[in-house]
Parts: sequence; structure tokens; C-alpha cells
Amino acid sequence: MSEPDLDARLETYYVRVHGTVQGVGFRHATVRQAHALRIRGYVANLEDGSVEAVIQGTANQVDRMLSWLRHGPPAARVSSVESEERHTGKRYERFEQH
Repeated sequence: MSEPDLDARLETYYVRVHGTVQGVGFRHATVRQAHALRIRGYVANLEDGSVEAVIQGTANQVDRMLSWLRHGPPAARVSSVESEERHTGKRYERFEQH
């Protein structure tokens, strides 16, 4: 498959995860999961105690990552997840922790 075909299939979502998601290895585990699913983007802690992420991949990859984010790693206690598709021309090269 050529690169333009892949770009046409990429979806980008902005995600906010609320609950006990800081100080429990959430970002590190998110990076591992994203790499396993070949997702691109980033994850970062926010000052209000939530975690934000931008995830980019095919519809199947994004669905699987969103499903994982609803639970997170074992020590996390996710109370809610907000996600919205973002139409962007930006293409992330990898998934990293900020």
C-alpha cells in the first residue's frame, strides 16, 4: 500500500482520560500499548489530574486503543473518557510521552 493510501485511512482522535490516572504508570503503559497497536501520537499529564492523548491510526487501531484507554493499566481507576475526532493534516511519526 502506498503512503497516500495509508494517509487517507488515518484517523486522529483527541482523548481526555479522567480518574486516578496520574502517578499510576498510566502514560508509560499507554506508550507501550500504542507501540503494540502501531498507534502514533502522544500522551501527557494535565494540571487538573487528567491525562490527554492524541491517537492516530487506522479505524481498527484507534478503536482498539480507545477501548484500552477506558481501563488503562491495572493501578489506574478510569472514571470517564472523552474523545473526539480531529481532522488534521498533521502526521505523527511515532507515539511518545510528553
